Amino acid sequence: MPTASITITAERAGVARRWGPRLLAAVTGACLALAFPAVSAWWWAWFGLVPFLLLVAGAGTFREAGWRSWWASAGFFGTLHHWVLPFMGVFWPLAVLAVGLVWVPFGLVAYGLLRRVSPARAGMALLVLPSVWVAVEALRSWQHLGGTWGLLGSSQWQVRPVLGLAALGGVWLLSFTLVAVNAGLAIAALPDAGRPVRLAAGGAAVTLAALAACSGLVWSEPAVTGVMRVAGVQPGPVPGPERRVAAHLRLTGELAGRDPDVVVWGQSSVALDPAQRPDTDRLLRRAAAETGADLLVNVDAADASGRIAKSAYHYTPDGVVDTYVKQRLVPFGEYIPLRPVLGWIAGHTEAAEKDRTTGAGLAVFEVAGRQVGPLISYESTFPDLRRGLARRGVDVTITQGSLTTFHGSWAHAQQASFEALRAVESGRPAVLVELGGTSAAFDARGGRLAWLPPEYRGAFVVDVPLSVEETPYVRLGDWVPALAGGITLGAGAAAAARRMYRH
Repeated sequence: MPTASITITAERAGVARRWGPRLLAAVTGACLALAFPAVSAWWWAWFGLVPFLLLVAGAGTFREAGWRSWWASAGFFGTLHHWVLPFMGVFWPLAVLAVGLVWVPFGLVAYGLLRRVSPARAGMALLVLPSVWVAVEALRSWQHLGGTWGLLGSSQWQVRPVLGLAALGGVWLLSFTLVAVNAGLAIAALPDAGRPVRLAAGGAAVTLAALAACSGLVWSEPAVTGVMRVAGVQPGPVPGPERRVAAHLRLTGELAGRDPDVVVWGQSSVALDPAQRPDTDRLLRRAAAETGADLLVNVDAADASGRIAKSAYHYTPDGVVDTYVKQRLVPFGEYIPLRPVLGWIAGHTEAAEKDRTTGAGLAVFEVAGRQVGPLISYESTFPDLRRGLARRGVDVTITQGSLTTFHGSWAHAQQASFEALRAVESGRPAVLVELGGTSAAFDARGGRLAWLPPEYRGAFVVDVPLSVEETPYVRLGDWVPALAGGITLGAGAAAAARRMYRH
């Protein structure tokens, strides 16, 4: 065979050896996304990271481990959030490039621990790998980076036996446990690990999974202190402010005689400022009087000064008795970060043309003798807000949502699933009412009370059992991310010290 042919064949073989595992890593990341709604193959999260960890362990160099991690991360987030990419316009390749970096720290640490497995390295992997994963999840959950969408622990929102972990340490403890189990199974599958190490790691993974299940089995039901009848109005996308209010009023009228304690409209249900529209204000008062229930609407309109804020208005027949202004806004959807520098993006995407203003803090509404904690759409993804409301003694949390922009996508079920986790974390039942999306309600144990798909049009009533409970997560806060961050920093410092000692 000519030398040139041999060279070309070798180059092709090298390309295949390099790109084959990278593309396979992208597939493993994409498959892990199927553990989340709408597919909800939750069981895959318990071992779906194993193929990725094996690919990283066999990378050969830190550089190749980083590339395989990038491809896996891009596959995961690209699949999980594919519904948002069309709205990014020409910037979607940049977004994919950025999200691909999320798994790189985890992949590099995994390669360092798993490339040559010893008993000590195996023990460190079971502790350090989940710590790095949770630390990265906590950092990327910053509100200006998109919030807590896609946290691995969120995939377990409907698995009642393990939800007790969320009451103990929030969604973070679920993520920690899942990664630890995956790490143990990956070590058990490594061919170059000794038999005792593989057996110990596999046994640790199985034991940890069993203990996680036991957390739910020993979790007693809370004492029910009463029932609150919450009504929701879901008209779907209705163009035009006047027509949208009219559609909500028509459906609200159907609730007369059904004795709700409160009637909830979704986010941006009132695109008119009642302070400047006395006719709208009168209609909302009349709706509260005719249904015999308090009315929670959501105003998304410019006030007299020209500022726009998404606000929950608590109406009675006497008018507005309380308001809550949304604190955490969707990046680019409701404001553009550094608008003087990045404002030009609005001309190429569907980014907000004008920034919404933010509220000063949480609020508690008194409705029918009960304490209600209001939140608005994107805010439902943040555990700390729900924990703050629980500490203020609310009986139930109610979220006003709207996902009309992403109608028919996975986003609907993903947002609704957050309510189950937030209910368990806070020890308070949670209700989500969508203008257009999946409305849902869960009791304090994450049990489903209502689930109205995006195609539903109408008004519904759900009896929400109330209970008084202070979960460990409410008392202790984000102790899992703090501990994970400490372990990550400690492991990094120890590795640096060893490297300096050798040199």
